[in-house]
Amino acid sequence: MASQLSARMGRELTADAGISLADYDILVHLSEAPGGRLRVTRLARELSWEQSRLSHQVARMTRRGLVAREECAEDGRGALVVLTAQGRAVIERAAPAHVAFVRERVFDALTDAQVDALDAIATTVLDSLAADGHPPAAAD
Repeated sequence: MASQLSARMGRELTADAGISLADYDILVHLSEAPGGRLRVTRLARELSWEQSRLSHQVARMTRRGLVAREECAEDGRGALVVLTAQGRAVIERAAPAHVAFVRERVFDALTDAQVDALDAIATTVLDSLAADGHPPAAAD
């Protein structure tokens, strides 16, 4: 189910907004971050991606003008990924259709009892994953 949903979301994002699901994931995180910027290490952790995967994806997005890389002024060691004006415009255009897709393909297809069961199952699985000492990325 997850792979089929991801594949369909990716195809629709490409057709509707000209971006991949990976692009969308990064743009969402940056659009929700203060100032539209996050340290590379934090963004990788929030996405649960290897840093090398993120670096390659950011390089592709930089070439397309969706994001930029900056040195971290705070300590000079780290790098930041920054949402550009073009990236913000793309995510603002893509998000409504993506949200509608998820609502139509997932939540509208389920009864209220099924949504409650899905929530309970997801919570149990996430709690199990967190029990091994690795909290969810969002718990940063």
